[in-house]
Amino acid sequence: MDPVISVVIPFLDEEGTLEELHARLVEVLDAHGEPFEILFVDDGSRDGGPERVRELAAAHPHVGLIRFRRNFGKSAALDAGFKVARGRYIFTMDADLQDDPKELPRLLAELVENDLDVVSGWKEKRHDPLTKTAPSKLFNATVRALTGLKIHDFNCGLKVYRREAVEGLDLYGELHRYIPVLVHGRGFRVGELPVTHHARKWGQSKYGVERMARGLFDLMTVILLTRYRRRPLHLFGWAGLLLSTAGVLCLAYLTVLWFLGLGPIGTRPLFFLGILLLMLGVQLVSTGLLGEMINSTRSVAPSYTVRSQLLPGEATPRPEPTQRAEAS
Repeated sequence: MDPVISVVIPFLDEEGTLEELHARLVEVLDAHGEPFEILFVDDGSRDGGPERVRELAAAHPHVGLIRFRRNFGKSAALDAGFKVARGRYIFTMDADLQDDPKELPRLLAELVENDLDVVSGWKEKRHDPLTKTAPSKLFNATVRALTGLKIHDFNCGLKVYRREAVEGLDLYGELHRYIPVLVHGRGFRVGELPVTHHARKWGQSKYGVERMARGLFDLMTVILLTRYRRRPLHLFGWAGLLLSTAGVLCLAYLTVLWFLGLGPIGTRPLFFLGILLLMLGVQLVSTGLLGEMINSTRSVAPSYTVRSQLLPGEATPRPEPTQRAEAS
């Protein structure tokens, strides 16, 4: 029997938490009553974590293990888990015991009762040091402002998805932080629910300044993919038009000064600034035009998703079929 629920858990050097996490999950999921599977994804651990999961898999047929040859990052780990998960509902959570398995039924109830496609956990009362919480608040505020998706906590690893919401995602870099933005951009409905958050008792946080910088670059990628993938000229064209206009105004002002005989203009800094702005503007517009040409000559994934379809002669609508990656 195929599982109804899949739980995807990336881990890196979390040997001390895996058995306890599994036991807590089994207690909650057994009580829920639906068939389930738990997929652990080893992101290049150097401790005994993978061996602990192998032991769990030998004793429990609902446990699976995906191992990477080296550390590829959380986005890659989630991508690998999504591609083999068989459940109708897919949960993600961290392996450090800061996410509480008891929240899974609440998240699923929120998803089903409100007809949502994604429910993201919100660590409203967070048990982390200020060095993590302060940058996280700034990050979340920035993402909300730039993407228009009004949820409080993009960083929370505890989420539940309908399977169709994550099919077709191609996660890399730090894109796991922006999964709600990516699926929202494809037309899926995203909600949020406050969840319990525990202090870390084992291992070390993988959070750092370098990850913040990578996350900022990937935020730019997300905005490009969700807003301007099919219309790159709207992004580069507007920026180019503004710069070109500023450059033309600078040069026009200097031209008026030259005609009025108010001195030479060729050595003024404003002259070189005007030329630079004009050249940058033309380059940006050209980049947008090249993007439009590339889009017109290649096959691009549809910019929409179909929730259901009712064909002539059918009594009830049926879900739109989607392509799925097969488990190896």
